[in-house]
Amino acid sequence: MKNMAFSRIILDFFHNLTPPPRLPEGVETLWPYSGSEVKRVMERFYERFFGDDEERIFLIGINPGRFGAGVTGLCFTDPIRLTEDCGIGHSLEGGRELSSDFVYRMIAAWGGVESFYRRFYLTALSPVGFVRDGRNLNYYDVKGLPETLDAWMAESMAAQIAAGCNRRVAFSMGQGENYRQLRAFNERHGFFDRVEPLPHPRWIMQYRRKRLDEFIGLYVSKLTTESSPGGHLQTG
Repeated sequence: MKNMAFSRIILDFFHNLTPPPRLPEGVETLWPYSGSEVKRVMERFYERFFGDDEERIFLIGINPGRFGAGVTGLCFTDPIRLTEDCGIGHSLEGGRELSSDFVYRMIAAWGGVESFYRRFYLTALSPVGFVRDGRNLNYYDVKGLPETLDAWMAESMAAQIAAGCNRRVAFSMGQGENYRQLRAFNERHGFFDRVEPLPHPRWIMQYRRKRLDEFIGLYVSKLTTESSPGGHLQTG
C-alpha cells in the first residue's frame, strides 16, 4: 500500500470499522461514522490534508468525546474548528470543545492546518468513544474494558499505521493514565520505537489556562524537534 494515499487507507479503515465487542452493561459507543454528513466531511478532510503517501507522526488521545470527534468523526476537531480552521462547511450541530480549542490554537502556532497535517496525524487509542448515562467515559475508567478492547484496539491501530506512520515515535496526548495505558499497549504490540508524553489538552484548558501560551510552546517545540530531519526528542 506504499503508493496508496494516506487518505484512502484511513477512510477505508473508518468505513470498515466495526464496534468493539462485549461492552459492559450500560456502556454504549459513540458512533458518528455512519452518518451521511460525517462521511462527507471526513472525505473532504482527509482528501484535503492527507491526499499523499507521506508518513506522519501519530499523536494519540484516549477516545472520542461527545462534543468533538463524537460529532465530526475527526479526533480533536469540533464543529467550530472544522469550519473556521479546516475550511470545511457542514450542517453538523455543536459548538466549541476545550480539547479541540487547544489543539487548533497549537496548530495555528505551528503554522496552520496545511503544514501541520502534512507531518502529523491525530488519532486515539480507541477510535470510538464511550458513554454511560449520557456522560463521556474514558475507556480505562471502566473495569475490565481495557483488557476487553486490547485486541480490537491493536487491530485498529495497525490499520491506521498502514496508511503511513513514522514509527520512530508516537506522542501520548496525556501524561497520566493515557500515557501509562499507551506505553503498556505499545510494549505488548510493538507499534512504535518510543512513546513520549504531552500534557492533555483538556487538562491544560481546565486547570492551566493561564499558562496556555507556555503549553502551546511546549507542544510546538517537541513536535518541531521530533519531526525535523534526523530529529530525536531528548528526554530526562
